[in-house]
Amino acid sequence: MPLLDVFWAMLIFFLWIVWFWLLITVFADIFRSHDLSGWGKAGWTIFVVALPYLGVLVYLIARGRSMQERQRRSAYEMDQATRAYIREAAGTTSTTDELARLAQLHDTGALTDEEYNTQKSRILAV
Repeated sequence: MPLLDVFWAMLIFFLWIVWFWLLITVFADIFRSHDLSGWGKAGWTIFVVALPYLGVLVYLIARGRSMQERQRRSAYEMDQATRAYIREAAGTTSTTDELARLAQLHDTGALTDEEYNTQKSRILAV
């Protein structure tokens, strides 16, 4: 097998993988989209399945920008959820939260003025 045939076969295989990745990305975006109705999702799905190359091309032209915004929003929400989970699992709270909890305990009478000032200075010293 000549070297050019090997390169040609590798190029075809690479383009085949890219095509499936693009097709899966478009299908994922169709079903992730909240601004499309059920009929709209069904229409886009039928269009992409019936005429795959034309369907994907038209979808990218028509909804490419909003596709990017949905992906960015999804990544941001996942990042915020991960950060919230890490904060919760680590048990760390902000200084403001601790001071608010301390003030609430003081207001309900659970802490005396002396205990409140001691704990407040401890929190602010850290």
